[in-house]
Amino acid sequence: MTIPQELIDDFGRRVNYVRISVTDRCDFRCVYCMSEEMTFLPRDQVLTLEELALVARAFTELGVEKIRLTGGEPLVRRNINHLIEDIGALPRLKDFAMTTNGSNLVKQARRLREAGLKRLNISLDSLDPDRFRRLTRTGDLHKVLAGIQAAKEAGFERTKLNAVILKGRNDDEVIDLVDYARREGLDISFIEEMPLGDVSDHSREETYCSSDEVQALIESRHELFPTTETTLGPSRYFRMSDSESRIGFISPHSHNFCASCNRVRVTVEGRLLLCLGNEHSVDLREVLRRHPGDIEPLKASIVAAMSLKPERHHFTTDGEVQVVRFMNMTGG
Repeated sequence: MTIPQELIDDFGRRVNYVRISVTDRCDFRCVYCMSEEMTFLPRDQVLTLEELALVARAFTELGVEKIRLTGGEPLVRRNINHLIEDIGALPRLKDFAMTTNGSNLVKQARRLREAGLKRLNISLDSLDPDRFRRLTRTGDLHKVLAGIQAAKEAGFERTKLNAVILKGRNDDEVIDLVDYARREGLDISFIEEMPLGDVSDHSREETYCSSDEVQALIESRHELFPTTETTLGPSRYFRMSDSESRIGFISPHSHNFCASCNRVRVTVEGRLLLCLGNEHSVDLREVLRRHPGDIEPLKASIVAAMSLKPERHHFTTDGEVQVVRFMNMTGG
């Protein structure tokens, strides 16, 4: 059987972007991502760096143009630079990025850039050290801000901040976060909380803050102009007349982006997730370990999985958890 050279689902959407989780572990315990006490996967259930590299290569041979490494926190994975070098050398890859909490960037930013990583997304939900500690449970804001500076100095093609806005927790900092991004010459995306996992810290209904509310707050200070710019991800971008910084909104609740979804995810245990908000998945780890080092069965499994990709997710804001896996298990 001839394997197609691109991934098309049953709704005619071309998948050209994959997010690959390299670990479920993290040095933070963010309140919207995981519980304070977590049980992490045993090592033998986690894909090896060699298996992750083969997965990345398989996707690029099937027409994927963008790969983002996620976690957990990718930079707590030992020898992550080896994986970045392998993926960065893939000839068909146009965009190679990572999402990180920034806590390890002072030590690693330059090495990541030299290894071939092109862009960074850095999570930053507050500029107040005490509040930052409450939201992350363990995070040190000063270390993250130093990491952002290290990323700027390392010369990535683009660095973007990500902020999850929770009503009553950090929605009063939206303007401050925008102004920080403007001063530092960075992009920033504001994200509606994803209802993944039964978090113990708060009611999701109580803290839900829509992108429209966040946009209104920003426009009380800065006029926003919509653009058609894209990084192949779900952000809708806006510009300001007096700044190079872009403002993005990721709105799984209020502005559903399923009709144009071009993404799939691979968890660190090798589950190919066809949708963030559904449990449709294929076990790639089983394929990898039944056919070690053989890319063709892996590619065939990925192609076959496209028929499982649903038309849309059905997130709610009423506190009902539809997906029991936490975000750190999914890949941020």
